[in-house]
Amino acid sequence: MRLTVLGCAGSFPGPEAPCSAYLVEADGFRLLVDFGPGSMSTLQRFSGLYNVDAILLTHLHCDHMLDACSYIVARRYAPSGPLPPLPVYAPVAAAERISAAYGGENEPMAISDVYTFYSLQPGSFPIGPFHVTVDRVNHPIETYGVRIEHEGRVLTYSADTAACDQLIRLAQGADLFLCEASYLDGADNPPDLHLTGREAAEHATKAEVGRLLLTHLVPAWGSEALTLEAAQAAFEGPIDIVRPGARYDI
Repeated sequence: MRLTVLGCAGSFPGPEAPCSAYLVEADGFRLLVDFGPGSMSTLQRFSGLYNVDAILLTHLHCDHMLDACSYIVARRYAPSGPLPPLPVYAPVAAAERISAAYGGENEPMAISDVYTFYSLQPGSFPIGPFHVTVDRVNHPIETYGVRIEHEGRVLTYSADTAACDQLIRLAQGADLFLCEASYLDGADNPPDLHLTGREAAEHATKAEVGRLLLTHLVPAWGSEALTLEAAQAAFEGPIDIVRPGARYDI
C-alpha cells in the first residue's frame, strides 16, 4: 500500500495545508479517505483529478467532506463527458448533506449521477483490493475510525476522536497509525472531541503500532514542536508530523 497525504490541517485549512484528505493506493486502485476543503487542489497535484476509484468519508463535519461538493462539478461536467458514478462510503446522511451544500435554486439536488452512496456501520467489508474495518469513535457526530488491510499490511486512521478503546482495537498491530492530535497537552481542552499528542501516542503504544503519523493539528493555535515533544514522551517508535504531498509505503 501507499499513503499520500493530500491535506492534514485540523478544523479549517492552514496556511500551508488543506484539510483532511488521504489517498491510499494498491494494485492500481485509489481510495480517497476524507475530502476536506482545499484537498481537491492537491489531488490534482499529486495524483490527478480523475484518479480516484472510491471515496470513504469518516464523518460529515465540513473539514472532512466539503470538497466532495466541488468534485461534483469536475465529474459531472468533464470535457470528455459525464463520468460514471463513484462509490462513496459514508455516514447515512451523506447524500443529503452533500446535495444540500452543492445544490442551488436552479441546480439539481440529486447527485446520483456522480456518486453512489453506501452507508457505513461498524464492521468489515471490501473496497477494491482493500479489506476495510470501521468502528464508531468518540466524536460528537457519527464518526468512524478506519483500518485498511492489504496483503498483510495495515494502515489505521483515527478520523476525529477523543480517547476511546475502539481506536486501540482498530490500530492493533498496525504498520502505520495516522492519528489526529488536535489539542495541546496541559490546555483546558473540551472533552470527547479530539486527542492531544500525548494521547495519540498513548493509543499507539497500547496498540503496539509500528509507526505513528500525527495529523489534524490546528496551525492557528497549535504547536508542532510541543505536540511532537508530548508524543515522543509516550511512544518509543518513529513519529512524523505529516505534510501535504508526503508519501509512505506500507
